[in-house]
Amino acid sequence: MEYVTAVPHPRSEAAVGARSGRRSLAVALLCGALGAAVALLATRQRWSEGTATVAGGAFPLTAKGSDVTGVPAALAIVGLAALVAVFAVRRAGRFLVAGLLALSGAGIVAAALVGASDSSALDDKAAQATGDTSATVAALSHTGWPYVAAVGGALILLAGLLALRYGRLWPAMSGRYERGTQRPRRTARAADPERPEEIWKALDRGEDPTGA
Repeated sequence: MEYVTAVPHPRSEAAVGARSGRRSLAVALLCGALGAAVALLATRQRWSEGTATVAGGAFPLTAKGSDVTGVPAALAIVGLAALVAVFAVRRAGRFLVAGLLALSGAGIVAAALVGASDSSALDDKAAQATGDTSATVAALSHTGWPYVAAVGGALILLAGLLALRYGRLWPAMSGRYERGTQRPRRTARAADPERPEEIWKALDRGEDPTGA
């Protein structure tokens, strides 16, 4: 009677690791790029609106995300750069860059949620509109765009966590692109003296057909 032991084959484990690396890489790239685009788009939209009381009545005021806080847009750019830099470094450097990517996403989420209820940007505009430094905005309301920016930050955070977990399985930049590497120059083969056509071709190229 024969017994079969379920011992995992090294090649099967390597194949599973390679598939996991490819899937996590695709998801991280998609989440990172999409998250940065969403966060940047959201910061250009209207986050809050209200009115300021002036002599002629109520003056409408609006504030975009970039008026409320510049953190999400700045961290979106940092996260996008970190996502690209992950492939240029290895080992400890890749771990650090992946951590920066995750922190960028977390920072965007925090800044967007804080900005969702912020009124300081409209208060500043109300003070400018009325000429009264103590004036505040009235009929304040907020839109959903800060939460859209938070979703973008969450996608970047997910890309960073995937890079921390599976980054060791991802490919790195090819060594042929590193500075100082040169491809070896191919040497011309000496013409065969028994084949006149090769001799004439060598002479046309300005080469010595004897190969000396």
